[in-house]
Amino acid sequence: MVEFQCHGGVMVASMILDSLLFFGARLAMPGEFSKRAFLNNRMDLSQAQAIASLIEAKSEDAARILARQMQGSLKEFIEEARESLLHILAHVEVSIDYAEEDLPQDLLNQIKDRLDHFKDSMEKIVQTSHQRKGLIHGFKIAIIGKPNVGKSSLLNTLLHDERAIISDIAGTTRDTIEEELRIGTHLVKIIDTAGIRDSQEKIEQIGISRSKKAVEDADIILALFDGSRELDLQDKEILTLLQKEKKPIFYIVNKADLPQKIDLAIFPQEPIKMSAKEDASKLVHRLENYLDSQDKESEILLTSTYQIQAVSKTLEAIKEAGSLLEEGSLELFAFHLNEAIESLSKITRPYGVDEMLDKMFGSFCLGK
Repeated sequence: MVEFQCHGGVMVASMILDSLLFFGARLAMPGEFSKRAFLNNRMDLSQAQAIASLIEAKSEDAARILARQMQGSLKEFIEEARESLLHILAHVEVSIDYAEEDLPQDLLNQIKDRLDHFKDSMEKIVQTSHQRKGLIHGFKIAIIGKPNVGKSSLLNTLLHDERAIISDIAGTTRDTIEEELRIGTHLVKIIDTAGIRDSQEKIEQIGISRSKKAVEDADIILALFDGSRELDLQDKEILTLLQKEKKPIFYIVNKADLPQKIDLAIFPQEPIKMSAKEDASKLVHRLENYLDSQDKESEILLTSTYQIQAVSKTLEAIKEAGSLLEEGSLELFAFHLNEAIESLSKITRPYGVDEMLDKMFGSFCLGK
C-alpha cells in the first residue's frame, strides 16, 4: 500500500489521481474495501452492516451501538449461539446414527434444557431490540389528549418554534404533525396529534383515527391533561385507552399557572406539572433521564430489520424442533435445527454442514 500526501487544494490532488489512473490504478468501487475485508474473513456481515449504518447514523446512541457491533459484540454473541446449536445438533445426530453406543441416558433431557435456555435468550434479544429500536432510528414520542389541553403549545415549546397553530377553538389540529429534535444526545420524533374526542365531523374523525394509530406506533407517550379543569368523560376515556399500553407513559398536568381543579389521585403515577406555553424543562429532563437509561452496553441489540427477521425465523424453527423432540422425531428435529442454524448464520457468515460434522466427530469417541 502506498499513501500519497500533497498540498491542499482540489486541483493538485486531482492531477495526482489522474496520473495514477494513467499508469494502471483504478478507482475503488463503493463499499469495495469492506467487501474485500469480508471476503478475506477480516469482518463478518454484522460488522459490514454496522459500517454502512454508522455512515448514516443521526444520533450518538446509534453511533455507540454500531461502533460496538463493528468491534464484534454481535459477532461474538451469534458465534456463541451457533456453537450452542451445533453442539445440540451433534448430540442428536449421534443419537440417530450411533444408538448402539453408550450415550448418556438423560441426553434428550439435556438437549431440551439447552434448547429452552437458547429460546429464552433469543426471545429476550428480539423483544429488547424492538423496544429499543429508537436508539438507532430515533424514538417516536406521541403527544395525546383531548382538544384544548395544550398539545400544540407543548410541541411549539419543545421545538422553540411556532410549528403548530394554537387556538381556543376545539379541533384546530386535524392531522398529526411530526418534527425531529434532540433531547440530550438522543434523536426523537415528536408527534402532535388531533384531540381525541367523539366527533361527527368527518375530517376530524380521520384525524382522531390517526391519533390513535400514532399511540400504537409510538415508543413513548406524553398524555396531556388540563389542570385548570376537573377530569371529564373524555379525559377518563383517554386514561382507559392508555391502560392497554405497555410502553412508557409520561402523564402531564398542563396549565399549572392557573388555579388547579384536577384530581391528581386518578393518575397511575405522579404527573408532571407544568405550563406548556412557558417552560417544558421538567419534561425534557425526565425524558432525557429515561432515554439515557435505554442504552446498556452489556445488552446485545439487533440494529436492522434484516437481523431481527433472521433471529425471528431462528426462533420459529427452534419452537418447531422443540415440539418434535418431545414426540421423539429426532430426524425431523435435526432438520428444523439445521434451519435454525442457517437462519442465525445469515447475520454473520454462511453455515456449512461440515461445522456440524466437526462437532459430531470431535466431541464423541464413536469408534473407527
